[in-house]
Amino acid sequence: MRTRLWVLFSFIAFLIVLAVLIDIPTSPSWLGGSSTKAQLGLDLVGGTELVYQADLSASTDKLKDLSNLESVFSQRINSLGVSEPNIQTSGGDKIIIDLPGIKDINSAIQKIGQTYELNFMTQATDTTDGAQLYDYYDQGYLYPGYWKKSVLTGKNLTKADATFQNSNGSVTSDPVVSIQFDSTGTAKFRTLTQDNLNKQIAIVLDNKIVSAPNVSVAITNGQAVITGSKDIKEAQDLAKRLSEGILPVPTKLIGQQNIGATLGKDSLKLSIVAGLIGLILVAIFMVSFYKFPGLIAVFALTIYSFFALAVYKVIPVTLTLAGIAGFILSIGMAIDANVLIFERLKEELKAGKELNLALHDGFRRSWPSIRDSNISSIITCLILYYTTGSGPVRGFALTLMIGIIISLFTAVTLTRTILLLIDGSRLRRLIHV
Repeated sequence: MRTRLWVLFSFIAFLIVLAVLIDIPTSPSWLGGSSTKAQLGLDLVGGTELVYQADLSASTDKLKDLSNLESVFSQRINSLGVSEPNIQTSGGDKIIIDLPGIKDINSAIQKIGQTYELNFMTQATDTTDGAQLYDYYDQGYLYPGYWKKSVLTGKNLTKADATFQNSNGSVTSDPVVSIQFDSTGTAKFRTLTQDNLNKQIAIVLDNKIVSAPNVSVAITNGQAVITGSKDIKEAQDLAKRLSEGILPVPTKLIGQQNIGATLGKDSLKLSIVAGLIGLILVAIFMVSFYKFPGLIAVFALTIYSFFALAVYKVIPVTLTLAGIAGFILSIGMAIDANVLIFERLKEELKAGKELNLALHDGFRRSWPSIRDSNISSIITCLILYYTTGSGPVRGFALTLMIGIIISLFTAVTLTRTILLLIDGSRLRRLIHV
């Protein structure tokens, strides 16, 4: 039994050392040290605000299309590693995106990706029914002819992949982008190619012509290829932009600005001071009421803080003021588990049980209450995280949930292991509550 306890304690000690190394700013980068700093939210460090406007004039379900557009932006930002953006709708057709910590607007736009609108255009006679467009690959080159929009757009596109040209069953070294349409797009593309035999159809991205192949036969399978890429990397970039450009509705960037921190460093320092004061008061309470076991609980709470900060840095979690509030709240919930354990231990000792048996029964009988209360809190955090679109609320839910999970380990496993090890030593006389 004691051998197992020492093995478990050694494992916990290893985790503590690892957490401390991660928390130290000058620790090795592979541990998440200097290369993985704690990230602060827009309310603490400022950042960039981008405003996009959706063209809902042709939409049959504006609320659904706007919601889908918001989801597309969220997926773009999250896939590019921009932590905890605040994305919200405004005015019925606008999407406002706050990016914390990004002061360079151009960098912010690059992070989120341009809104690439894909259109298929047919030949027009002149400026009365068409327009001239620039070449996608050489924006100084005005593409020959005049072009007008067709009914086929990127909204009907389902897939875009970079590959190599297949000619007469043989794969060549010419890179192309293959595209696939949905059933509606397939029908539109079939009609479009039938009506424009021996004419050009321009594939237009962001109002620039990528390719304008000549239609020799009607295409009925909903598949096409875009030529013109000079190498496979350029084709891959184009395919990525096409995939990013599959927006529910056409969208354009109409506003951009840097915004300052609403709270700033002073408020952050005050928040940290408030957290430390709370931790000190909790420590005084625990030691005053539970003596030596209370001191062990305070030690476990300190280790909990190391673990939590390490997890925040490794994930990483963007800390807003709401997120810090979630962390501080989880400290109270962590100590609450120890209070339940020690009160149960008191009852077991009053019943006349030996210390070793009282420790085992105290932890065993308090566990159901600790488990149920924390699971209900975790469920609440999950509901908050997945049902709200607000960045600060999601940050609060995430830090609180992480804190609760870690507190279950430190308040139960760590405290129990230390008390059981002390019970088998000459220090066991110190364990009284």
